[in-house]
Amino acid sequence: MRAKKNLGQNFLVDANVAARILREFGPRAGETVVEIGPGRGALTVRLVEQVGRLVAVELDRELIPALSEKFATRENFVLLEADALHVDLCEAIAPAWTARVIANLPYYISTAILQRLIEQRSCLTEMVLMLQREVVERITARAGERERGYLSVLVENYCETETLFDVAPGAFRPAPKVWSAVVRLRVRSRPAIETEDEALLWRIVSAGFAHRRKTIFNNLRHAPDELRELIELGGGAGALLERADVEAQRRAETLTLADWAGITRAARFNAFE
Repeated sequence: MRAKKNLGQNFLVDANVAARILREFGPRAGETVVEIGPGRGALTVRLVEQVGRLVAVELDRELIPALSEKFATRENFVLLEADALHVDLCEAIAPAWTARVIANLPYYISTAILQRLIEQRSCLTEMVLMLQREVVERITARAGERERGYLSVLVENYCETETLFDVAPGAFRPAPKVWSAVVRLRVRSRPAIETEDEALLWRIVSAGFAHRRKTIFNNLRHAPDELRELIELGGGAGALLERADVEAQRRAETLTLADWAGITRAARFNAFE
């Protein structure tokens, strides 16, 4: 099967890399595992031997017949022809209540899939993902680091992260032009930021990173209409940041989770004052 550019396919062909990913993942007898994008089955063939049940989600319909035939005798193998952006994993893993995820995600859509996985965190306990190295650097960036952005804050709030190892382009066919990296995300039992209005939190974070070269003050001052109206109820962006004890001239990448929590609390105070 040839890799499809429109699906961002780069098949893992290095057996040593596949073995290392599985060692880091540590398959457990009896558990339910979700594999997103099994492709040609480089990880699947090993996983299905070691776990209780393997739910594989594959979008490419041309790969479905080969995967179905290859694992036809495995009663613990479930193949879903579906888009990982839309499949309900909590429903797919039933009767299991929770599962772990392993995946080699296409570069062009990896961020969207990661956000979708976090949305379904109620039934996911851990994810071992291979992503473009640049994306891994973004999601693991801490406050004050240049790579930090909206995705960094989102992931840090809901997951504990650990970068495992880099993967050279030559491990794939066709070889991508960039390096990959494998990262472990352990879903927190409770979000790091506890707020009564998560939607408001993410609207504020999104507005804060809207223009990376601008200060948090300027970004909030020019927030989308509904959020800007809420901010102005309390006297504007300057007053909001003062109440949150955040310096107006800081940039979003310098803010900690505690800073974002403080801004959100201050904005809620505006709403209910």
